Amino acid sequence: MHSNFDTRTAAACIALGGLFIGALVIAADDKTPSEWLERMDSAVQTTNYEGTVVRLQDGKVEAFEVVHTVSDGVVREKVIFKDGNGLEIIRNGNEVHCIFPDRKSVLVEEWNDQSTLFSTLPSGDLQFGSAYDVSIDSFERVAGRKAVVLAIRPHDNYRYGHRIWLDIKTGFPLQAQLIGDDSEPLQQVKFADIRIDADILTSSLASSYSTDGWKWFTEPRRDAKQEVESEWISDNIPAGFRVVSTHEEALSADTSNVTHMLYSDGLATVSVFIASGNDQKKAKRSSVGASNSYTTLIGDYRVTAVGEVPWATVEQIAGSMRLRR
Repeated sequence: MHSNFDTRTAAACIALGGLFIGALVIAADDKTPSEWLERMDSAVQTTNYEGTVVRLQDGKVEAFEVVHTVSDGVVREKVIFKDGNGLEIIRNGNEVHCIFPDRKSVLVEEWNDQSTLFSTLPSGDLQFGSAYDVSIDSFERVAGRKAVVLAIRPHDNYRYGHRIWLDIKTGFPLQAQLIGDDSEPLQQVKFADIRIDADILTSSLASSYSTDGWKWFTEPRRDAKQEVESEWISDNIPAGFRVVSTHEEALSADTSNVTHMLYSDGLATVSVFIASGNDQKKAKRSSVGASNSYTTLIGDYRVTAVGEVPWATVEQIAGSMRLRR
């Protein structure tokens, strides 16, 4: 009897599982991948949520709690890191307080990004076909919620792929992976638990600490950067990348201006910094997580390219820069 019961139960579970997957397919089948990305873009900018996020990078696991609201276009957010020095980040619009309880200090900065967690996700207006393909890959559950999985696959080895798990009900991203050349995740951000469109009290966004008597440090306000026409060009960048902005920046009061050119293929971005000076003896590579950088000398200038792209991309872009004739 017990064996028959187990067999019938297993068969019923398999049948229900098939019905469940079928229901997910029907729910998502009426939307194209681009339409799902448009829903995601809107959800990231308008959704109130709170939950626990797990981030995996370089074999290290980092957990933090996040509370996030949007009202009249203004983002308010609180992030508490569960490990390390207990860093807490409080955001009100573009003003951000980084609270270090171990040092009893607060750093005040200005941020312009509209999303702390999802600033590198594609937007709904990303054009596919030349550098990437996007498709509905599968249907799964994340943090107890039904999700559609989008796969963004590059056409070459000059950029990474992405997998994104979107909440079927709202389009909100529940999990995101950056995929390397070996089809394995280079980094991952995933909600372990989440409440979407939750009623969030104002007190939930306040600091957990009383900062009376603590040291406060304020980063200088960043003036709006003016676009300039650069004297630098590249004749051999990977297909699909183009210059989207060029600025002159002063990294410090003691240094001359640095040319900052931003290249993008619509999803991946590479920053190129060009400064006078040839103190760099030879080409140099470095990496942090999925971000790679490459520095080389071109004449009397030091050129550095950095971005969340493979080594070949930053090396080719940096090495191909030249002054206009």
